[in-house]
Amino acid sequence: MLAGLRSTKRIGHSEEVPITDHLEELRNRIIISLIALAVAFVVSFWQHQWIIRFLNSPLPADLPEPMVLNVAEPFMIALKVSVAGAVILTLPLLIYQIYAYVMPAFDPDHRQRTWPYLTGASLLFFVGLAFGYFLMLPAALSFLINYDSDLYNRQIQAGSYYTFVVWILLGSGIIFQLPSGTFLLSTVGLMKASWMRKNRRFAIFILAVIAAALPGGDPVSMLIALAALLGLYEVSIYVALFVERGKARAAAEEEEDPDSDSDSEPDSESDPDPGPESDSEPDPDPDPDSESDPDLGPDPDPESDPESDSDPDSDPDPESDSDPDSDPDPEPDPDPESDPDPGPVPDPESDLEPDPKPAENV
Repeated sequence: MLAGLRSTKRIGHSEEVPITDHLEELRNRIIISLIALAVAFVVSFWQHQWIIRFLNSPLPADLPEPMVLNVAEPFMIALKVSVAGAVILTLPLLIYQIYAYVMPAFDPDHRQRTWPYLTGASLLFFVGLAFGYFLMLPAALSFLINYDSDLYNRQIQAGSYYTFVVWILLGSGIIFQLPSGTFLLSTVGLMKASWMRKNRRFAIFILAVIAAALPGGDPVSMLIALAALLGLYEVSIYVALFVERGKARAAAEEEEDPDSDSDSEPDSESDPDPGPESDSEPDPDPDPDSESDPDLGPDPDPESDPESDSDPDSDPDPESDSDPDSDPDPEPDPDPESDPDPGPVPDPESDLEPDPKPAENV
């Protein structure tokens, strides 16, 4: 079983796992808490006599020791104070198990705040125990025991007395968790300092009800508890303000971080210099001969005679190619030296109809 507990995977923030993994983690944390409680119970039961003497110290000196009324009561009292001692000893571990199971769903940086929160919550709980033992318990006992003392034979029953003391101590430790609870609620965004200041009057009423519900029940202990709760409420306002400023500072650092956008563009590292993009669209049907002959020379003149390229029997004489407008079959020019002065041009009608001869005289 211990090997299974060690191999349990801790679920992180925004990690998607099946419901069975959550149930397995919850089961393992409950088992760890029960084992720690069992060990602490054994230690407390071993020292239960010292615990009972410690709880008897706030009683007035003129009163006898608490009395028992049945045969099983001493054993039941030993079990009761041993359980209370086990809870007190293992409370830091219990707080850690609750925090480690719940907070990953709300806070991505919960591991950085685990030990500060665990230390602060544990110190507040033990401060609350000291507050209840040295302030609330003596005030409540003095008021309740001495009330109409001349009318009664004052004897304290052991079972009811130790139950009263245990609940006052545990209640004092719990009410001192108000700042740590505010820290958790502010971290997940359910509590704000401005809201706490705005609703201070309603908070005072609720705190007064909580102080009246404590096991003391007398006005003296209730006023002491209410004063402690009011002070803790003001401290909680500053705790919420501290958390909000930390969130704002972290958000500002993320916005100013230039490397924050590098993760969103993974292709920028693979091609650091892609070069200018061409606006022209690629040729859908490239010339297959362009790959085999990359240097084709200048394009032919579109005004040239297309028949000259298509006629395989054309004259290969370069002079004929150099003058595309020349006549393919020119007539020979007459010799200009043979007739330098041709004279007037004869009338063509005179050549066709010769002049008639004059009639001869018979």
